[in-house]
Amino acid sequence: MTARPALLWFRDDLRLSDNPALRAAIEHGPLICLYIFDMSADRRPLGAAASWWLSRSLTALSEAISAKGGELLILRGDPAELLPRIAHEADVGRVAWNRRYEGAAIELDKALKTMLSEAGVAVESFNANLLNEPWQIATKADGPFKVFTPYWRAARERGEPSAPLPAPRKLSKASLPAALRKQALTVADLALEPTAPDWASGLREAWTPGEDGAQERLGAFLDETIAGYREGRDRPDKLSTSRLSPHLRFGEISPRQIWHATQAALETGKMLGSAGDAEKFFSEIGWREFSYHLLFHNPDLATANFNRRFDAMSWEKDEIALAAWQKGRTGYPIVDAGMRQLWQTGWMHNRVRMIAASFLIKHLLTDWRVGEAWFWDTLVDADPANNPASWQWVAGSGADAAPYFRIFNPVTHGEKFDPKGVYVRRFVPELVGLDDKFIHRPWDAPASALKQAGIVLDRDYPKPIIALDFGRRRALDAFATLRSE
Repeated sequence: MTARPALLWFRDDLRLSDNPALRAAIEHGPLICLYIFDMSADRRPLGAAASWWLSRSLTALSEAISAKGGELLILRGDPAELLPRIAHEADVGRVAWNRRYEGAAIELDKALKTMLSEAGVAVESFNANLLNEPWQIATKADGPFKVFTPYWRAARERGEPSAPLPAPRKLSKASLPAALRKQALTVADLALEPTAPDWASGLREAWTPGEDGAQERLGAFLDETIAGYREGRDRPDKLSTSRLSPHLRFGEISPRQIWHATQAALETGKMLGSAGDAEKFFSEIGWREFSYHLLFHNPDLATANFNRRFDAMSWEKDEIALAAWQKGRTGYPIVDAGMRQLWQTGWMHNRVRMIAASFLIKHLLTDWRVGEAWFWDTLVDADPANNPASWQWVAGSGADAAPYFRIFNPVTHGEKFDPKGVYVRRFVPELVGLDDKFIHRPWDAPASALKQAGIVLDRDYPKPIIALDFGRRRALDAFATLRSE
């Protein structure tokens, strides 16, 4: 008699290497590889940019599985209905998946474990996408951390992360019942990519989704970019960051793989960067871990203020100003460059994310949830933990948050982090001819400098939509009222 097949349910872990659920399923018997495009009401739908990425990532995964003798079964619907039915129809003996940490996903997994177990199907779940489970790091009072530094110190005290698992050499494909095979979809059937209009050309130029693309990106970072990372990561005018975030978001690479590859490159002397560069890079991975720690303990992180005192905040609702921010037409070049980079490539440099978010929340006094939703739709790395945690950090409403009175000045920050205007000129080409002295404040340029650059303000480039002093005072007054609540 042949063993009953095992089913591996892919979710946010679209890779074959360092995939503990895959390893467990392979050890059981012939394998059904399954991806369900989740249409359930409780699941937050992917944004447009992330959907594009998912399409490319699923294609890469399907090809990788096929190359090892397997097959990726793609279905669409509610996993709560589909997974038990598939397990029954295919006589599955074991189901394995890697964990997710959003509240709805946790509840779904609990319900599925109960249903499948009662039907006589063994179920296993694993940690594939974090260095530590969110519940493994706790304060001395056995509670969740609210400040990053002690959280990360406690995480580091647990020692080095375990070594990543190798990819399997081959996959043993289980046969599918005819009725189930008829329901199988192609990636194209999911219609995840834009067609009319096709706005994804910039994304295609900037990214190579998939496990191979993730490994290439990591290799290039360690070989070329990590040198000077500790200081250079704040400079959007330079190629100074890893750009691994979307690969991590979709689980095309694991933090364990990144950690051990970085450590190995440092120890063997193959990495141009210093130990300080590596340590700072690790701390950025740590911020991602902290964000998932927050999400696990606060399932409503994307919709509710972590600090409930901010519920009393009175936000403005200026649709014209919001549209200007979204389109990169605020009149503040570093903000506009970031918003246009986001629209063109599906990604924005992290320092500029903070500047753009601060401008929306503080100067335009717009609810952070509005910005979080825009980023969710336009970022290829839109992450259920990082995105809301970072927006709340800027707003001052989150854990370990920036003080409410910290208001980033887009002019001084532009001059500090893009001193020659390289980044601004790349994404705001109408300012390309403007002198460095005025690139971050074109309204201060004399008429002769504007004429020489071929710029007429409010024709070629907008004047500021709000005065910085006015916006700052208004924000401080509004936030100050919260102190007395």
